Amino acid sequence: MNIASFEKMKVFSSEKMKKTNLFGTDRMFCDLYCFEPDQFQKVHSHQGEDKVYCVLEGEGTFQVGEEKESVGAGSAILAPAGQPHGVTNTSGNRLVVLVFMAPKPSHG
Repeated sequence: MNIASFEKMKVFSSEKMKKTNLFGTDRMFCDLYCFEPDQFQKVHSHQGEDKVYCVLEGEGTFQVGEEKESVGAGSAILAPAGQPHGVTNTSGNRLVVLVFMAPKPSHG
């Protein structure tokens, strides 16, 4: 059984947002994103993959498509395949986000 400890795997850098891989398979990945205040993940998109951001600690501004919203710990945000998305830590405190990404299921 694979078990990951968020507390042990959090890594912060004064230079830029840090990603730590918790799990990865051919079908998905699960990362921990750690942001210091004012750090960001630039807006980008994935054509064949859905992404879910789960806010573990802190608060940040999340963008999906043209929408932007401030979201805090205990909430999750869906970024469907093809939609531009990104994160900015606008809170003044650290932000920790659990991220899952997987391809869309094939139908037929």
